[in-house]
Amino acid sequence: MSSSNKTTVSVIKADIGSLAGHHRVHPKQIEAANESLEKGKIDGIINDFYVSHVGDDLELIMTHYKGEDNSDIHKLAWDTFIEITEKVSKKLKLYGAGQDLLTDSFSGNVKGMGPGVAEIEFEERKSDPIVIFMADKTSPGCWNLPLYKIFADPFNTAGLIIDPGLHEGFKFDVLDVMEGKSVSLKCPEESYDLLALIGDPNRYIISKIERNDGMPAASASTTRLSLIAGKYVGKDDPVCIVRAQHGLPAVGEVIEPFTFPHIVPGWMRGSHNGPLMPVSEDFSQNKCTRFDGPPRVVALGFQVSNGRLVGPSDMFADPGFDHARMKANEIADFLRLHGPFIPHRLGSEEMEYTTLPLVMDKLKERFKTMD
Repeated sequence: MSSSNKTTVSVIKADIGSLAGHHRVHPKQIEAANESLEKGKIDGIINDFYVSHVGDDLELIMTHYKGEDNSDIHKLAWDTFIEITEKVSKKLKLYGAGQDLLTDSFSGNVKGMGPGVAEIEFEERKSDPIVIFMADKTSPGCWNLPLYKIFADPFNTAGLIIDPGLHEGFKFDVLDVMEGKSVSLKCPEESYDLLALIGDPNRYIISKIERNDGMPAASASTTRLSLIAGKYVGKDDPVCIVRAQHGLPAVGEVIEPFTFPHIVPGWMRGSHNGPLMPVSEDFSQNKCTRFDGPPRVVALGFQVSNGRLVGPSDMFADPGFDHARMKANEIADFLRLHGPFIPHRLGSEEMEYTTLPLVMDKLKERFKTMD
């Protein structure tokens, strides 16, 4: 029996090893994840699941009635990642085996332990479409611009103007990852304040969105691996869940922002800016090979029906996004020509969490004070 009349969608991801460098998961990892979550379903821990992937990240999409931050759900995901790391990734000597697992033991919640988490709990409507976004070779701030466009920009979302269900706007929860504090801002009335924060996606990250009457609308992961580990251990590769239709933005409005491949931090060694390219879930597009990138995003559409997942539909497997992919390649060409220079390389503050400080340490004694 369910412990709640609300359905929860949990998306938990981790990079636990990649085939040939950092560019894609191995099919045996997907197979093992399906076996583990099927057992979790039989045992009644979860109601339904779907295993996906983007680049070198394994994505566990689960539905249940246990609410957000539930230890049983998080332990199932953690045990799945650990088992695959030991039985598949290390056995096959996959690169970076278990790199997102920053501790040896489970402490009740995977937040702060390495894996990325997005969860949203809601009462199911007559029809409940969701879109799950999964990104590789970038950080959680990559969702700031598209989430703003989806829920606050009428030039993207016509429903903000013509749909009475959206007309009162949305509340954005924004996390300051440097201070560990959060603030809630309502749009449209506080949209300028919101933009003042989220325009710096390295520090301020949208974590939750709800309609101003309290309806849950979106949830995004906020894990910054470098801030947890104190050094570069791989990029964060975030996930995001967005509900759609019936008083929320339409599915077409939800995916429209990704026709613009905006520039995000990450790419090679987590040290470069690059365009976020929308790609299919299929391995033909969903692998990061060029300079370990460029950063990319997969979108899967589901119907949530009585706690189960119907789908998915591969939203970016559409010629309507071909131009965005072409534009992303053009932007990648332009940025790559900068080589080690800013704006291709990240600024000094972000580079503090890469391996560059180890290089700079060799030179610090050679700097002399100028008269």
